[in-house]
Parts: sequence; C-alpha cells; structure tokens
Amino acid sequence: MTEPISAASWSYADAYVAEDDVLRHARERATEVGVVPIGPGGGAALQFLAAVLEARAVVEVGTGTGVSGLWLLRGMRSDGVLTTVDIETEHQRLARETFTEAGIANQRARTIAGAALDVLPRLTDGHYDVVFLDGEKTEYSAYLREALRLLRPGGVVAIDNVLWHDRVADASVRDEETLAIRDLLREVEEHEGLVPLLLPVGDGLLMAKKES
Repeated sequence: MTEPISAASWSYADAYVAEDDVLRHARERATEVGVVPIGPGGGAALQFLAAVLEARAVVEVGTGTGVSGLWLLRGMRSDGVLTTVDIETEHQRLARETFTEAGIANQRARTIAGAALDVLPRLTDGHYDVVFLDGEKTEYSAYLREALRLLRPGGVVAIDNVLWHDRVADASVRDEETLAIRDLLREVEEHEGLVPLLLPVGDGLLMAKKES
C-alpha cells in the first residue's frame, strides 16, 4: 500500500501552479464577503481541463468573486464564453472586477443572478464542454442531472468540495450535506454513461466525462 502523502508534499503540489496578483486580489475579496473559493490546485485542474478540451462554452454554478471563473477562462479558447450563476449579485459584481483586472473581455463572461436550479433549466441542451459545480451541497445531485443534460458528448462535469473537510471519508459523520455528497459520489460512480475521477486537491474535486 502506498504511503499517505505528507502535508508538506500536499501543500507543494497544491501550490505548484502559482497564482498571480489578480487571483490573490480575488481571494482577498472572497475573504471580505465570506466566500471560500476553490484552492490553487483545484483551480489549476480546472484550467488544465478547459485547455485540454479546448472549451468554448462553460457553465459555472457558484460565481463567488471570480477565482474559479478566472482559472476556467484562462484555460478556455480565446473566443470561449463562461456562463456563471450565483444567487448573490454582489459576488458577481466582485467577480466582474476580477475578470476586468485580468483583461478578460466583457463578452467572454456572462453572469446570471439567480438560484442554480431556476437558471440551469433555461440553458441549452448539449451545448457545453464543461460544467463546474460549487453551490449548495444538498442540491448537488439535482445539479448533476442538469449538468448531464447541458454537456455535449465528451464534455466533463467537475464538482468541488466532495471530500467536504474530511467528513465524507468519516463514516460516523451523518449531517445532511455530508450525506448528500456521499450520495452524489455513489451516483457518479455507478452511472454507466460517466467516466469518473476523484482528485484529492483542495477539498476534493470530482470529475466525470460524459460518454454519450
């Protein structure tokens, strides 16, 4: 059995792709408004995913202050458009500041204010290369159903916080959010049309490719 990775190696790997001043400023804004964005390792994974897929259309649930959105935009094609959904309009205003500071053209980031389960059904079937989910944990399974409708064949859904602060792996923890994430993980693993991968970066990043 492989030895567990040390905390030092974990931190080294998570910070391997360095963040610039724009992302650091976005994290500062997140702290000010009480938002916890994806970590650097998870962000780098999103950028890599968007680059490998040459993503032109991406949906994000949970805009925050633009940290994950900027990672995604930097991996997407130069003509790619990010559609990002958040119930908090102030968070989206701060995210637009982040995108502007990074030199992202206005037309490349479409912000939609509203609850994800109200907004996602209005988006186009089979149109998107990536769907990134970082919203209400108890709604993750419902988000997944919408994501699978939105993705093109070969597209990828990515879901943050699936280790949920070490609670998911601890069978004694039975709160509503932890149980919802365990159900999601089981659903993805058992889905015949998905190829899953669980990355132990940040708070856990689940990815699954839609086969058809």
